[in-house]
Amino acid sequence: MSRSVVVVGLAVLVLALAMAAGPRYGALLAIGMGFGLALEGFRFGFTGPWRRMILHRDASGLLAQLICIAIVAMAAFPMLATNGAEIKGAHAPIGLAMIGGAFVFGASMQIVMGCGSGTLVNAGSGNAVAALALPFFAIGSFGGAYHLTWWTSLGSLPVVVLSGTSGLAITLAGLVAIGGVAIFFGAKDSWRIPRRYWMAVAALAGLAILHLMIAGQPWGVVYGLGLWVAKGAVAFGADLSGSPFWAAPGNVERVASSVLTDVTSLTDFGLIFGAALVAWWRSGLGAPIGTYPVRAWIAVVIAGLFLGYSSRLAFGCNIGAFFSGIGTGSAHGWVWFVAAFAGSWFGIKLRPLLGLEGRT
Repeated sequence: MSRSVVVVGLAVLVLALAMAAGPRYGALLAIGMGFGLALEGFRFGFTGPWRRMILHRDASGLLAQLICIAIVAMAAFPMLATNGAEIKGAHAPIGLAMIGGAFVFGASMQIVMGCGSGTLVNAGSGNAVAALALPFFAIGSFGGAYHLTWWTSLGSLPVVVLSGTSGLAITLAGLVAIGGVAIFFGAKDSWRIPRRYWMAVAALAGLAILHLMIAGQPWGVVYGLGLWVAKGAVAFGADLSGSPFWAAPGNVERVASSVLTDVTSLTDFGLIFGAALVAWWRSGLGAPIGTYPVRAWIAVVIAGLFLGYSSRLAFGCNIGAFFSGIGTGSAHGWVWFVAAFAGSWFGIKLRPLLGLEGRT
């Protein structure tokens, strides 16, 4: 099949959705594809840069992430200030479960080498580890949401939001401070950001701002995955009324509605499609499967479950909590970053023990 036919086919898919569900939903699917194209096309992500910072003191990828968040924040803060009724931020409370969830998520994402967006992109590009982890990620996301109220009852602070000009100034200062620490501990000249990273930053920031404008909410990943499992469970006769989260009126409505009208699901689908298009365009989707031992594949399944479950407790992944949380002024995003980065260090140390290093 020719490349032009595939591209036209995806364009027709977006147009068909716009005609069937509305232009807004077609645009969100297109934005999701843009995210996938940018992440896979520029080989940029939110897991690998942390790994390179920890192992090799390469600060370039982390710095690029911080710059991208800063650009989004400079657009999001004024939008939230002037359109607070129509646009919502990724705001969540800080609590014991949130901190623990972020740590576990950071460790798990290094085991499967993919966060929320990374797992979708890697699965779309033909990576066997991500393809195996993804369905368990979704199951874990559903389970974490199901039990979320119990976990938050262990202790949470009120939601703290930085807003307005002063909030933006604090956010930018915090990003600069983290960047300074990364440069200080980074290897010589590792602060130099490659051209492809700059291109990724421009693309992702622009798409994230556009997503906020069209969807009325920041870019997120994990809710859509849990929703898919919730819809499947209900289709098979499960009763979700025992969960305060899934029994909430808004979530009951989303479970009953078409997945093609759910914001997060559409961008998740788009991530997979966009990454698949880039991978196929380059060399096809047939990626070699690593010769990992059985314990490694078992670890991937367990880590996939932990990714989903912990991300719900932590109120997001690298996208929903770190990128969008900090970018829209949520204090929990900063705490999430510290806990998840510590978890990443732990996960990197676990990989060799699980048989996931030194294999091709």
